[in-house]
Amino acid sequence: MLKVNPKKTTIGWIGTGVMGSSMCLHLLKKGYKAVIYNRTKKKAKNLIELGAEWVDSPKLVAEKADVIFTIVGFPKDVRQVYFGENGIFEGIKEGSLIVDMTTTEPALSEEIYEAAMLKECSSVDAPVSGGDIGAQAGNLSIMVGGDKEAVQAVMPLLKLMGGNIVHQGGAGKGQHAKMCNQIMASALMIGMCETLLYGYKAGLNLNTMLSSVGKGAAASWMLDNLAPQTIKRDFEPGFYVEHFIKDMDIALKEAERMNLSLPGLSLVHQLYVATKAQGYGRKGTQALLLALEKISDVK
Repeated sequence: MLKVNPKKTTIGWIGTGVMGSSMCLHLLKKGYKAVIYNRTKKKAKNLIELGAEWVDSPKLVAEKADVIFTIVGFPKDVRQVYFGENGIFEGIKEGSLIVDMTTTEPALSEEIYEAAMLKECSSVDAPVSGGDIGAQAGNLSIMVGGDKEAVQAVMPLLKLMGGNIVHQGGAGKGQHAKMCNQIMASALMIGMCETLLYGYKAGLNLNTMLSSVGKGAAASWMLDNLAPQTIKRDFEPGFYVEHFIKDMDIALKEAERMNLSLPGLSLVHQLYVATKAQGYGRKGTQALLLALEKISDVK
């Protein structure tokens, strides 16, 4: 099994968006050589300026790298990056290690794992939670699925990006754990937005209110990190509304497959669909407040 070393290991990175850019940066700062690709080259500009090598396809990343990280948008994007024309599996070398950090369908992670095995490579699914704040700070929560040996091999790299890294089980189990995270996050997000809406209508100073609520039984990461941003009417993304809808779609699909009813998740999902329909799909998840304001005609 591969042993990572800044002097010997070349990192491949595909997906340099809101989170991916910061995550790759942590590896660059530790001396790892990086080969990168993104659909939009300008979003990789800062990494290129810091020494990352740009190539024109996932295939070329795979040809040059020992450990290949991917963090893209939707399951269709994951499939294209791995199985499409000029995809990773057209260029991957024997003995390479794949780490998909996208939140995607568990079955797709299992499919990637099986395809990697046929190429005599290893595959790990490692979705993350913590948004752009956690990515920048290097303290993401990382939920990992895959064989123990592969997880151990990539752990030194994951530790440069995350503060809480837990091996959940075999291929796809990291994705299932991320679904649990998103189900909980959906409930926390509607709770946060409704709290701010109620506090505003009640005439409270919202920051003063949070100084009490945020230290009691309702304490959460959402209140600590996103509520102050929302009070300032800052709806720029740490995590996109449209990506959160994608995650909830996956969770609801998996719940249906397991014959589970998740009415709370279904309700929040519909509210986020309304948020996207109002034109906020590329805003941060805190933009749910805007949809709730419209429902109650809050000015």
